[in-house]
Amino acid sequence: MQSLTRFFHSLGFALLFCLAVVPSTSRAADNAPIPAIAAAANIKFALDDIVKNFTAETGLKVRVSYGSSGNFVAQIQHGAPFEMLLSADERYIAELNKVGFTQGEGVQYAVGRLALVAPKNSPLALDIELNGLKALLTAGQLERFAIANPDHAPYGERARELLKKLGLWDELQTKLILGENASQAAQFAISGSTQGGIIPLSLAIAPQFQALGHYLALPSDLHGPLNQRMALMPKASSTAERFYQYLQSDAARAVFTQYGFGLPVS
Repeated sequence: MQSLTRFFHSLGFALLFCLAVVPSTSRAADNAPIPAIAAAANIKFALDDIVKNFTAETGLKVRVSYGSSGNFVAQIQHGAPFEMLLSADERYIAELNKVGFTQGEGVQYAVGRLALVAPKNSPLALDIELNGLKALLTAGQLERFAIANPDHAPYGERARELLKKLGLWDELQTKLILGENASQAAQFAISGSTQGGIIPLSLAIAPQFQALGHYLALPSDLHGPLNQRMALMPKASSTAERFYQYLQSDAARAVFTQYGFGLPVS
């Protein structure tokens, strides 16, 4: 537990450990409300950079809460005052749009990928066919392995698909540690409390992660697509609308690419 706590402080992930909470109203210096944005945890590092660039270029501010897409859908349907959702899976936007919680179908902003990861002191060998993971299981040396909760986190769902395709899912059941979202799964995967995990490539590629662990991008054909889509809510402010447009700019797309995302075809 002490190693896990030190990890949270050194990596700056502590706020992501908890589920995202319904945002309270906040205001900028000119007393204008600051839009509350809900975002999938896997885009944490990329979106932080984009928000910083957006504010520097426009002088406008947005406030982002990170969590699992499925939990955000439930919060929005129960009245959470988010003005935009950046989902890790497009089906969540479709679900909200169907019942009138979004302005149209939204737009796809990125294509996600998975990565196999391990802390630097782990015996887990990284390979795209997960033979190293199989070897640890066979030898009885695997104690814990982390993924996001597949019931409400798209990256956890895709990790489950991949593990099933490689014939490892059933054998891993007693070893799995489930993060409430992708960021918490990443914390568990390199904190030293597990031998590794399957997390978003966008988190594994961040310098904060690489200081503590190793990663290997996994083939996308081992699981269903991670088409990430965003949409504005019906009462979105002009600032939220401007941020929505900025996320489709070349500057924002360059940041997504830097963090390992694929880009949708225009």
